[in-house]
Amino acid sequence: MLVSIHMPKTAGSSFRASLEEAFGAGFRPDYADYPLACPVAERHAAALEYGLAVEPGDFAGVTCVHGHFLPIKYLLLADHLPCRFVTWLREPVERLISHYFYWQRSYDADATDTTTLHRRVVEEGWTLEQFCLAPELRDVYHQFLWAFPLRALDFVGISEFYAEDLREFSEHFLGINLQPRLVNVADEPRGARELGPELLRRVREWHARDVSLYEWGLRQRDQRRAAAGC
Repeated sequence: MLVSIHMPKTAGSSFRASLEEAFGAGFRPDYADYPLACPVAERHAAALEYGLAVEPGDFAGVTCVHGHFLPIKYLLLADHLPCRFVTWLREPVERLISHYFYWQRSYDADATDTTTLHRRVVEEGWTLEQFCLAPELRDVYHQFLWAFPLRALDFVGISEFYAEDLREFSEHFLGINLQPRLVNVADEPRGARELGPELLRRVREWHARDVSLYEWGLRQRDQRRAAAGC
C-alpha cells in the first residue's frame, strides 16, 4: 500500500489527482485529521492512538492512502501490511508564501471545515511577516513528520522538479508514466521576492529545520538520479 503524505502547498493536490487516476477504487483520501487544525499534544495523541488501534483488515482493497496526516499513524501498520511512504517537499520559504496567499484567496467564512488557525490568519488580518514567523507554522515539515524516521520514506519528490520527479516516481513505483495534472496552482505565482533581505534571513532562520530537511531532500534526489544514470 502506498502511503502518501500531503504536505501543504507542495503540489500535493496535483499528485492526488494522478494517484486517483492510477489507483482508481483502491485510492483512499485521508484528510480527517489535518495536523495544523489542532494543538500539538492533541494531534500527537490522536495519531498514536490510531496507529495502535488500526488493523490490516481495515484496508482491504485499499492500495493507496493520501492526505494531510502525521505518517506515524501508519508506521505500525507497515509491520503487518507492506507499505511504501512517499512525500513531496518544496523550498520552505516559497512554500510558506504560497500557503499564506492560498489561505487568503480560499477563505470562506461560512465553511464548516475551515480550521481555527485559518480563520485567525484571515480575520485577524495577519501580515505575511506574522504568518512566516508564527510559532504555529514553524517547520511544518517537521510537524508532519513528528516521530517518523526519515529512513522510512521510500521516495521524496521535489516540487520544483515536479514533472521529472513524477515521471521517476510513477515508472519506479507503478510501472507507468503518469502525466502531470495541475490542481490548485496560483494564477500569479509569488515567491521570496515578497520579503526583503532581512526578513528573508529571519524567516529562513526561524524555519532552519525545514530548510535543512529540504536540502536533504535535494541531496537524496541527486543521489537517486546519479544511481539511475540521469
